[in-house]
Amino acid sequence: MLNYDLILASASPRRAEILKQIGVNFRVAPAEIDETPFSGESAVDYVQRMALEKVQKVIDTASHSGPVLGADTAVVLGSKIFGKPKHANDGMTMLSALSGNTHQVLTSVALGDGRECKLLLSSTEVRFRAISSQECHAYWQTGEPEDKAGAYAIQGYGAVFVESIKGSYSGVVGLPIAETEKLLRQFDIPIWKL
Repeated sequence: MLNYDLILASASPRRAEILKQIGVNFRVAPAEIDETPFSGESAVDYVQRMALEKVQKVIDTASHSGPVLGADTAVVLGSKIFGKPKHANDGMTMLSALSGNTHQVLTSVALGDGRECKLLLSSTEVRFRAISSQECHAYWQTGEPEDKAGAYAIQGYGAVFVESIKGSYSGVVGLPIAETEKLLRQFDIPIWKL
C-alpha cells in the first residue's frame, strides 16, 4: 500500500507548499531535464513541453507507482521568455526589463500516470512599478531571485514591486491551484486529506 497519492516531479518548495495547502498526500521526485527553450518556440509551447517532460522523466526513471505531477513557470515580456537567471547580470537585466511594465506569467501543469497525461495552463498578468537600479541590486543581494523565473518571487521580497495582478496568484508562485485541483479530480486524487 502506497503512503502517498501523487509524485511531485519538482524540487520547488513553493510547489510542495501549495500541494500541502490543499491537503494532497505526495512525495517528491525531482525531474532533471534540459530547460532550454527551442529556437522560435512560443512561451506557451515551452511551459507546456517542460511540464510534460518533467512528468515523463519521472515516469521513465523513478521506481514508483502512481500519478506524477509536473509544472513549469515562465515570465514573458512581449515575446521574450524569462526563465531562471543564469547570473547576477542576467537577473538585473530581467528586473530592469520588468520595471514599470506589465508581463505575463505562464504556468503549465501536467498530470500523468503512464497511460495518459493531461495538461492545463494558467496565464496571469502582473504589473510592476518602476524599480531603480539600486533596488534591483539590493534585491539580488537577498538571494531570493536566483532560482526564480523572471528573477523575482511574488510571495517574498519581490512583492514590493507588484502594482497589480490579474489572474492566478498561486500560478505566479508556481502551481495554479484551480488548474491543479481540476487535474487531481480527473485522476481521482483526493484533496483536503487529513
